[in-house]
Amino acid sequence: MAKYYENTTTFNYSWEQVTQCFWNRYPNPFSVHVLSEDTVCREIKNGKLHSKRLLTKTNRVPKWGERFFKAKSVNILEESVVDPKERVLVTYTRNIGFNKIMSVVEKVTYRSSPDNPAKTIATRSAWIDSSVFGFATAIRAFGLDRFKKNCHKTANGFNYVLQHMFPAHPSSLAAVHNQHLTKAQKIKEAAKHASDHVKAQAEQFVQNISVKG
Repeated sequence: MAKYYENTTTFNYSWEQVTQCFWNRYPNPFSVHVLSEDTVCREIKNGKLHSKRLLTKTNRVPKWGERFFKAKSVNILEESVVDPKERVLVTYTRNIGFNKIMSVVEKVTYRSSPDNPAKTIATRSAWIDSSVFGFATAIRAFGLDRFKKNCHKTANGFNYVLQHMFPAHPSSLAAVHNQHLTKAQKIKEAAKHASDHVKAQAEQFVQNISVKG
């Protein structure tokens, strides 16, 4: 039976800010395992923005897991739906390939806090499963433990980028940003700027709908 996990994170930023930041959250010092991100398609249906992206991440496994999985990286499909009318962003991610060894399906829902519109609540759910005979239980437990640890890094990385995009003190934040970037991250930063045009379209969509609302 698949392992299930859920947690909630509160970001001290509005839903509009979180949504704009969503497509720009890589690279950051807490997500160095993300190697690349590419937009597969993006379209508006019934007033909602639908996007599909392909992410490539490193895949470090313990010694005992190398007998099952030796690939150094794994592809992740990320699908998202932005509903500006209801002020909800829902994302779905799942690994492509090697699903029999371990499959991870994640859903995250971002909503404005009902108590404070200046804050956003993210509810993260995950299902981890394996079909490896005799080792499925151990693999599920390993996947769940790693996912829990990554949740903390993910939240820290998202907050880092939010602070960078909406800084209280721009000069000090810029200095911190440069200190944290390694040479490899600077290369990723350059690659990110190359795809800014695509991301800007999504951000503009949210901004336009927000203004109209």
